Parts: sequence; structure tokens; C-alpha cells
Amino acid sequence: MSVPAQPPTRSWSPWASRADAAAVLGTARQIADDLSDGLAGTRVRQVARGVRKLLDVEGVALADLSGQPVWSGKAAPVDRVAALMQEVMHTETRAGRSPLLVLPLHVHDELAGVLIIFGAGRASAIREVAEWIVAALERARLEASAEYAAQAELRALRAEISPHFVYNALTVIASLVHSDPERSRELMLDFADYNRYSLASHGEFTTLADEFHAIETYLALQRAVLGDRLRVQIRVAPEVLAVTIPYLVLQPLVENAVRHGIEPRAGDGVVQVRGEAEGNDCVISVEDDGVGMDPAVAEAILAGHGRAGSIGLANVDRRLRNVYGAWYGLVVETAPEAGTRIVVRVPVFQPGVTR
Repeated sequence: MSVPAQPPTRSWSPWASRADAAAVLGTARQIADDLSDGLAGTRVRQVARGVRKLLDVEGVALADLSGQPVWSGKAAPVDRVAALMQEVMHTETRAGRSPLLVLPLHVHDELAGVLIIFGAGRASAIREVAEWIVAALERARLEASAEYAAQAELRALRAEISPHFVYNALTVIASLVHSDPERSRELMLDFADYNRYSLASHGEFTTLADEFHAIETYLALQRAVLGDRLRVQIRVAPEVLAVTIPYLVLQPLVENAVRHGIEPRAGDGVVQVRGEAEGNDCVISVEDDGVGMDPAVAEAILAGHGRAGSIGLANVDRRLRNVYGAWYGLVVETAPEAGTRIVVRVPVFQPGVTR
């Protein structure tokens, strides 16, 4: 007598089959995207819906430290949920048991909120999903911190306008008010334009045309201050003017060429700025025939440990690498009394880099 074979039981697993794995990974990816603004974001309900779909339970809720749960599906009794949440908030450990469970969500060892499960669910699946949520919250917090740091660096860069340069530029402008009022007016407009671009609030990216315009304005002011001591050559191919680049990438390089290359030397000097296309890349170089420096000093500057007033170079190098990858930082060619040449290479087109 044969016994009919029983259908095999299958425990919950995100890799149970290719179709299941694709669905689970798609839902997990969506959960991570929806948590980009944290547990207080506008898409928490979508997260709860995705978790309920993965666990196949009656209801799921998420709450930040304010203690207001956002539900998807059937909500558990309010008084019971409130009591368990208070227990978790005070002990930072899980509370309850099936069919109502409240789990703490620790982000970088700090309690960030809770996950509430209402209905029978497999413990291993619940634990796995809770770990996904924590990982997504940690990534969101790191990305927010990186964005805050980048904005802080830009604010520091804007604040780096040399008081010495501002004083000298305004002094020259004032001296021309009576002897050459038209020239004084032109320089005052240049000064206002320079400050507007350097200090005003901008997005993360701009065009090469805007950066070159800011460079020309700055150099016009410096030529008024330094007179015949400063000569300028700017050559840029028209086809690269529309290339999108991070804001305030080229201007700091030109300012360093004048401040640390030409101004300290005796006699006159030349600053040359060039931009052209090379294959799929745009190559910009800023070169001066000033005092130069030891290559070890340049290396220290790019590492953020160089001389005062050179924070701009480290900032630019770091932002280029963050946006385009490790191969796209600054290249500095220099030697004592041999001038300095800085090369910037960026892709003509980079996905996600838009003005």
C-alpha cells in the first residue's frame, strides 16, 4: 500500500525561487528608496505597505521617536500598541509576542523608531525585514550627512574671498571715480557680478560657460589691482561651454594661481586658462608661471593639510572624485620657481549631473 506523497513545506526565504527573489528584491529596493527621508518622511506608509506585503501579515506600522505609528492594513488595538511602544522606548528591546510585536530600530547604535507587526509572521522573516529597514535608515542618514558636509564645504569656499583682494579692488575702483568714471563703473559692475556668483545660493552644478564668465570677471578685477604685473590668456572651445560641472570648480584654481603663483613673485606673470574636448572628456587647465612649489607641498594641499588659504584645492579635488569617480581628481604639475599647472578632466556627459 503506497502512501500519497505530501507537498513539501517551504519556509519563508527571499531566495526561494527566481521569481520570488526578483519580487522580494524589488520590494526591498523600493522600501530603501521610500526611507530616504527617514521615519518622519512622507513615504513611510508606502514602506509599511511593502513590509506587510513581504511578511503577509494583517497589519504593519512604523513610528519615529514621536511615537505616532503609521499603519498599513489592519491596526492593532491602540492601548495595547501604546503600552508596548512605551516599553520598547524605555528598554530599547523588543516587546510583545504574536500576534502583536514591537521591534526597536537602532540606527548607528541609537534608537530611531519602532517596527510594529500585527498578525502571525515567521520570526526569521520579521528579523530579516527589520534588518533591511535599519540598513536603509543608516544609508539615508549617511547620505544626508555627506550632503550636509558638502554644503558646509561650499559655504567655506564661498567665505574664502580674500579680504585683501576685496580691499584692493575697492581701493582701485574708488581711485578711478574722478579720473576715469566709466572705467570705475565697469569695475564696480564686475565686482558686483563676481560677488553675486561667489556668494549667492547656487545648486550643486553649473555650466562651464558660467564658470568661465566668473573667471573672466575675477581676472579683470585682479588686472585692475595688479596692473601690468598680471597678463591673462583664456582659450575655451565653444563646444565645451555647455558642459555641466560642479559649482565653483574652476574659480578657486584661478584664484590660487594669482594669489599663490603670481602675487608672491617679483615682476610680471601670466595666467593661462584653457578648455577643450578630448574624446568623451572635457579637459580644462589653469597654468601660471609663478613661484611654484615643492610637489610634496602640492600633495599635502590636496590632502587638506597644506598652507592656509588653499582649502579650495582640496575641496575641488574631493568634489570631483565624489561626482565622477576616483580617476577624476585634480592633477597638479609644479616645482619650485617653475610655475604650477592644474588639470581638470570631466566627462562631457555624466548621468545624474545636470544643472
